[in-house]
Amino acid sequence: MRPTDGRHQRRIPNWLIATGAGVFAIALLIGIVGMSASQGRPRGQVVAIPPQQPAPVVEAPPDTGTWPRWGVTHTEFSGDAEREEAGETASHLLARVPLVQNQHIMGWGADNPEPVRGKYDFRNLDRRVQFMARSQALPVITLCCAPDWMKGGEEGRTDWNTLEAPPNRESFDDFAELAATVARRYPTVEYFMVWNEFKGFWNAATNRWDAEAYTELYNKVYTALKNVNGNIKVGGPYIPIVSDKEGRGSELQGPWGVVDQRDLDAVEYWIKHKKGADFIVVDGASMTRDAGAYPDDFSALAKFSAVTTWLRQKSGNLPVWWAEWYVAPDNADWTEERRTAVQTVAMMEFATGGATTALYWNPQRKPGEDCPGCLWRPGTGEELPMAGVLSGFTKWFPAGVPLVPLTSANPAVRVLAQERQLVMVNTTNAAATTTIDGKQFDLGPYEVRWSARGA
Repeated sequence: MRPTDGRHQRRIPNWLIATGAGVFAIALLIGIVGMSASQGRPRGQVVAIPPQQPAPVVEAPPDTGTWPRWGVTHTEFSGDAEREEAGETASHLLARVPLVQNQHIMGWGADNPEPVRGKYDFRNLDRRVQFMARSQALPVITLCCAPDWMKGGEEGRTDWNTLEAPPNRESFDDFAELAATVARRYPTVEYFMVWNEFKGFWNAATNRWDAEAYTELYNKVYTALKNVNGNIKVGGPYIPIVSDKEGRGSELQGPWGVVDQRDLDAVEYWIKHKKGADFIVVDGASMTRDAGAYPDDFSALAKFSAVTTWLRQKSGNLPVWWAEWYVAPDNADWTEERRTAVQTVAMMEFATGGATTALYWNPQRKPGEDCPGCLWRPGTGEELPMAGVLSGFTKWFPAGVPLVPLTSANPAVRVLAQERQLVMVNTTNAAATTTIDGKQFDLGPYEVRWSARGA
């Protein structure tokens, strides 16, 4: 299975295209020679089709009363791939407060689900769905990606290099039927996101997203899922919302930067032409493409609440889901304390902005490897700081909980509060003292602290 750790390929910046133009001719020549040598050679690895597998029997999701708001997306390595003891520890870590848990149907821990038309391999997906059930999840499935034969490849082969290619237009109905098959197989799953980050739908010729093609695919999948069960909840368009430090012609901007209007145009096209939707999905990073975190790591996070507000207004107040969110550049040399502090403030922005769901992309790795931002230590299941933050927010700040406006005497300390609990974050790399809710607090550098309110 191809490793897919979560940081998806984004649009290539213009400056990078210009830099690479000088070597394009050489690369093209090498490519032509390579193609002539491999012409007619089947692409990808042969897939062994297993005997038909019965659908797994899993318990229904827990009745949480309120929607948890917070959750995780499983990636290539997760609790089901850990050795037994570590896997059980990870399962209990997730189960202590029921979370939303999300899994893709192909990639990120799952093999090709339909290597040959009408012949399925759900073994990995079954295992993930079972793990989510054991860990008391409210399960979500992302309907991405597509088997090779739907996008120009051969039946019986999987080329992981083409994972991000969408199905050909003539295979949209086939993908919709696969989505329906998945829904019938896992009746305890009632929430589905359609595709992932508009992968393969960027039109280089027009320099914009092909929102028309995506929406056509979405509408077919939406219809197929509702035909399986009218109670199924379906969301899209799951598009990345990117921003720059400066720019023109965008209707959404702030001190944190300027959103690419082409992303907003695609969202608005989908809103206008979708057949229906139960929630609206996007993802994105607080960092700009051209200046990183602007004006700083914490101020940049205001983008999340601004985008959430815009989506609610444009969609007629559909529930807003953030399928992924990122706050640090790739390979950022941050301490775990700094990373956790920035991520906690990001979650404050989602709560104050009114996001219904925010899924944390869990970057688990192999046992023995460093795992910045992970929920548990690979190989042991030992709890890491972000797990506590997720559990705390899920317990105290589920969707719809009334927030209490509190201020911090020290503006460097951020605070989020409800009637019975508050959480505060020191946004500096130095000790900080503040007064909140009539109490004095002394916080260490980048410290995240919870405090009970009331009697």
